Amino acid sequence: MLLVIDVGNTNITLGVFEDVKLKTTFRLITNTARTSDEFGLVIRDLLCAKNISLDDITAVTIASVVPKIMYSLTAGIIKYLSINPLVVGSGTKTGIKIITSNPKEVGADRIVDAVAAFEIYGGPVLVIDFGTAITYDLIAADGSFAAAVTCPGLRIAANALWTDTAKLPEIEIAMPDTILAKDTVTSMQAGLVFGCIGQTEYIIKRMLSEAGIKECRVVATGGLGKIIADATEIIEVYDVNLTLKGLKIITDKNKPVK
Repeated sequence: MLLVIDVGNTNITLGVFEDVKLKTTFRLITNTARTSDEFGLVIRDLLCAKNISLDDITAVTIASVVPKIMYSLTAGIIKYLSINPLVVGSGTKTGIKIITSNPKEVGADRIVDAVAAFEIYGGPVLVIDFGTAITYDLIAADGSFAAAVTCPGLRIAANALWTDTAKLPEIEIAMPDTILAKDTVTSMQAGLVFGCIGQTEYIIKRMLSEAGIKECRVVATGGLGKIIADATEIIEVYDVNLTLKGLKIITDKNKPVK
């Protein structure tokens, strides 16, 4: 079995593949203070909860945007699973050519999403990840990573509202029944969610227009992505496990040639 790990700024998402099937997933809060033993034991216990022993895992692949935890995480995997993990980065075979001005600036999570979207849904494809930040990445028909847009995520925007204002409360991010809000909570929800929908539609249309692309698949992922995807026809596919699937594809591309 293959263990894949997506280390994000807010959460760590883990998945276990049995051949091509995603058998199970787990989520942890990203905690930079964990030791290698804590990571090893947490991963062991999560696997055991699904009746998966450490011996069942034969490979581990990681994509991370949080460098601070990588030493402890990889050390924990080596110590408890006796596996040296593949960490997506410079030199990893992906099948995606990055043609932005500074390819090294492109995060591993964006590369993994690009690989998954292109391999599964074809190109050109625009992939949106509604994570801590909202990222829009355009992959050309030939698999080139052509352009990228980065925006504050919904949680960042929401946190700014109640942190930087004296009277606005902390609220749940949810789709209100109407944009015609009549109280503070629903007015904030309307501003956050409908504002994000408007932003999403505009950025997609503007990116495709400037790129001269008339036909393009639009794929979304990320924890809060379903709220937005369900509310706009411009997003064709919402794939909650897109990043994990990308890690599986990259693992297969980097298998040693026998």
